Amino acid sequence: MAKFDTERLRNIVLLSHSGAGKTILSEAMLHSAGVTSRFGSVEDGTTASDYEPEEQQRQASIQTSILLCPWRQHKVNVIDTPGYADYRGELISGIRVADGAVILVAGPAGVEVGTREMWRMAQERILPRIIFISKLDRENVEYQEVLDSLVESFGRQCVATQVPIGSEADFSGVVSLLDPDADVPPEMQGLVDAARERLIEAVAETDDDLATKYLEGESLTTEEIVGGLKRGVASGAIVPIMVGAAASGTGVTELLDAIVDLMPSPAESPAVKATGPTDQEEVTLDCNGAGPLAALVFKTAADPFVGKLSYVRVYSGTFKGDSQVWNAGKGEAERVAQVFVVTGKSQEPVDELAPGDIGAVAKLSSVLSGDTLSRRDAPITLPGLDFPTPVYQMAAYPKSTADLDKITSALSRITEEDPSLKIVRDPDTLEMLLSGLGDTHVEVAVEKMKRKFGVEIVLETPKVPYKETIGAPTKVEYRHKKQSGGHGQFGHVWLEIMPLSRGAGFEFAHKVVGGSVPREYIPAVEKGVQKALVDGVIAGYPVVDLRATLVDGSYHPVDSSGVSFEIAGGHALSKGIKEAGPVLLEPVMLARITVPDTDTGEVMGDLNSKRGRILGMTPQDGGTTVIEANVPQAEILRYATELRSQTQGRGTYTVQFDHYDVVPGHLVQQIVDARKEAEAARA
Repeated sequence: MAKFDTERLRNIVLLSHSGAGKTILSEAMLHSAGVTSRFGSVEDGTTASDYEPEEQQRQASIQTSILLCPWRQHKVNVIDTPGYADYRGELISGIRVADGAVILVAGPAGVEVGTREMWRMAQERILPRIIFISKLDRENVEYQEVLDSLVESFGRQCVATQVPIGSEADFSGVVSLLDPDADVPPEMQGLVDAARERLIEAVAETDDDLATKYLEGESLTTEEIVGGLKRGVASGAIVPIMVGAAASGTGVTELLDAIVDLMPSPAESPAVKATGPTDQEEVTLDCNGAGPLAALVFKTAADPFVGKLSYVRVYSGTFKGDSQVWNAGKGEAERVAQVFVVTGKSQEPVDELAPGDIGAVAKLSSVLSGDTLSRRDAPITLPGLDFPTPVYQMAAYPKSTADLDKITSALSRITEEDPSLKIVRDPDTLEMLLSGLGDTHVEVAVEKMKRKFGVEIVLETPKVPYKETIGAPTKVEYRHKKQSGGHGQFGHVWLEIMPLSRGAGFEFAHKVVGGSVPREYIPAVEKGVQKALVDGVIAGYPVVDLRATLVDGSYHPVDSSGVSFEIAGGHALSKGIKEAGPVLLEPVMLARITVPDTDTGEVMGDLNSKRGRILGMTPQDGGTTVIEANVPQAEILRYATELRSQTQGRGTYTVQFDHYDVVPGHLVQQIVDARKEAEAARA
């Protein structure tokens, strides 16, 4: 593998709405660069980037892939990201390590929901951008309409640098507006001249000297236009719009040329802020080999052949094989045996990674995505990765006894590979909950665990942790008496039971006077009461938010014992709950839902149908609104999928537990029946 200096590196992330054709574009780039001898196919599962069986089965990307694409003595690291919303975590890690973005727009579809989201994410990272309109050889493509919609959606900084020759089946090539000597079909001359004039105007606006020259009527040279264009791309003042058809390779070499000529190298990208050896000490890292080592682990994969594979982007220093690095976040040293550059699943060993380069290291035990690798004598920590909060939960059960012993390890390893997955054990239902960004995200994780770790997991709808309480105070007596020859059993108690405020839990007190219940038996009464709280009288759910006070009772000098009073206390509480107006409680969540203004009415109507209570609405920049609402947990177990459908994928939300509230009376019997059915199924 040839060595490339930092100035000859380009780290480019491909972004688009799902299905716009990023994988085929990356395949065309590899083929044009001579990396592959034949053109891979998504349908046949032969592309370099979609190499996981789960991707080939779905014919869609589900993870970020790194593709090494040498072009004109430069090394282009193409970062192919999934467009599907369930894999936003993969997208975040890919954008984080890029120095520029190519936003792909499918000609027949134009600007889609995902296009706007990708633009927003690239803009937040202040990434230089190129827009590539592809699939111009398809039916129902009107180039000018797509161009106009891009300018309308993202601003006048979006400027064409190419014009397509022909359309649909007659699409045959592109005319570069940067080349004054380009061959232009006569019927297109007017269009090309107008587009070139718009490009020159945009370039002139980015530079005072060029603007003066332009306004004075002088012509800008090709070198001045290209130089101004590069500066405009770097600053975000210009976003070139290019055209082509990835499936046929048309326009792909021109795109690679533009990446090399217009996109910044890591050395030209802004310096990175990090935390130095002293806590809270901010250091600025320039991308050069003389600086201290700082490499971000942005992706972790469980490779079936080499074990855990850590993908790194070097921000400072040189990352060498056969060396030792320091994981400052974990406070552990790691041995680096071999460094690789990767193209999809192919790995090629190299001696080192230059500053700004991307590669991979195997078998780093303490390292996870978001960690920084540096030197022990100069520990540096780069800002980590902020993964989205999971919103879709399923209960995970081992399919068989053989899977039981392996399920914990498999779940741990899959969350290492994909930090946007989370594993928690619900303290109330004792279920292991696997959380992700959507149904597909969780289902694919289960498929991966079966393939990679040999564990079969069954997903079930999570149980709702209902609880029970009382609605009124009561006083109850229970006498436990049993005689069977010899010493019998005797325990007699009076309990006062009072409801407490929501969330107060359980309290036990005693006001026994005169020794009616000996002091040594009071803890036994409390123990019996505690045991009775486990199974409520409505549907067998735990009982909360009440105070039980032992106020009186009696004992037998021979037959009384701790066990007798424990039994009496438990039965007394159960009897008292039945007499104190028992009620069923359900968890109510606080949901914060961000939706386009056009979808606000439909989303609010849906929340009302789910027994939601709207707490407020806050308009946001960019034509969105945040809706805050309390919604019963039982009503939003599938909300990730439902919201996506209502908003065409544009809506997002977060949810957290807020409080418990009384279940409406007309729903109680349904819950009781469902509980009985579940218990019968387990029996």
